[in-house]
Amino acid sequence: MQTKGIVIAGLAGGSGKSVASVGLTAYLARKGMNVVPFKKGPDYIDAGWMALAAGTKCYNLDPYLMSDETIRSAFLKYSQGADMVVVEGNRGLYDGVNASGGYSTAELAISLRLPVILVVNCTKTTRTVAAMVLGCKNLDERIDIRGVILNHIATKRQSDLISEAVKETTGIPVLGVIPRLKRDIFPMRHLGVVPYQEYSGSAEALEFLAEIFRDSVDTDAVEGIMADIPMQEKPLEPVLKENEETDVLRIGVIQDAAFQFYYAENLEALQKEGAQLIPINALTDTGLPELDGLYIGGGFPETSARELAANNAFRRSLYQAVEEGLPVYAECGGLIYLGESIEIDDQEYELTGVFPVRFGMSTRPQAHGYSIFTVEKDNPYYRLGTIVKGHEFRYSTILEWRGKEADLVLKMKRGQGFADGRDGLQYKNVLALYTHVHVGGTPEWASGFIDCCRNWAKRK
Repeated sequence: MQTKGIVIAGLAGGSGKSVASVGLTAYLARKGMNVVPFKKGPDYIDAGWMALAAGTKCYNLDPYLMSDETIRSAFLKYSQGADMVVVEGNRGLYDGVNASGGYSTAELAISLRLPVILVVNCTKTTRTVAAMVLGCKNLDERIDIRGVILNHIATKRQSDLISEAVKETTGIPVLGVIPRLKRDIFPMRHLGVVPYQEYSGSAEALEFLAEIFRDSVDTDAVEGIMADIPMQEKPLEPVLKENEETDVLRIGVIQDAAFQFYYAENLEALQKEGAQLIPINALTDTGLPELDGLYIGGGFPETSARELAANNAFRRSLYQAVEEGLPVYAECGGLIYLGESIEIDDQEYELTGVFPVRFGMSTRPQAHGYSIFTVEKDNPYYRLGTIVKGHEFRYSTILEWRGKEADLVLKMKRGQGFADGRDGLQYKNVLALYTHVHVGGTPEWASGFIDCCRNWAKRK
């Protein structure tokens, strides 16, 4: 079967892209299709829901972090063998990092040569929707908008008026009408939805979304407008290589309700470099197993602070492993976990105590967006002078830090970092930073981490 693909985009955040993207993915998967999902931009939560809906990994495509060549190569590699490919955009179709829409969903769709379905939140509007769709169609003649899905429709009259106006004004068909729902499908928090790992009703939500998409959208028309994705001319190398047993490194990855933010590509890159990934639960495990390295990703440790603090045995085990020299790479939520404590609603919760930091939580984002740092000081993972693009997303604050500037090895060229325009707390073989890194844009991340783990494994 020829692999086909589509991009689901919106007019803005909150348009309903996730409802349409996850709904389409869940619907196709339940038809028995092999669906490979992609998420545009630096996003873990939507990607997690897409992966859950498809029953497979979701990969991130980020034009800011990755070169155009890397994006196309990764897209073709991971698409091979799929029946359908669904790419969920982010923000509005043309929203980018500058006035010309650089690194937008539109640019990604053009680069991948994929058509677009535009999802529009129609709350308290009718013919104006046609004007917005027409503007999206005409702003860039290279964009190929093949269908519109109307979301948050209140009445049949509103649906009829908008559908007729869009068709007559733009020539683009309305493929579906999603009614205003009486409840939120995705529980919301901060600037997005709650990770599925924290939501007990995730299975029911997927079933509901698949049914909504089936009942509200012309599914045959959606499949019909998808574009063919070319096969690669030469056979692909396997995503994961076979490793010699003697060369396998045991790298732990904390994956639980508190820590879920990992790019699938990052984990695969570690495996390709010779790692066996060992899943670890900081909430329930009583200690670290025998490891050659530990990766602690981001997440929401604040929502599980009570459970993390209560697991004294695991916290002591991790602290002792750090003191013995275990290589640890920690991002954002992982950085917080390596601090002394976190204060939530005037309650202090004890953490691992690797770094002399007390964290708090704000109701407003403390850092949100793309970042760039330069490696200025010696550390176990990055060479001096390396320039890395990443992204930040945090509500946490630093209530107290008894460290010194010399402990921060990275200088921020863009973004907030940890403090005073710097990021990257370093102690022994630990590097903890607020910045998230994608291996597609920073391939040296995986090799640097693996080299440190391998050197330590030999020494120990």
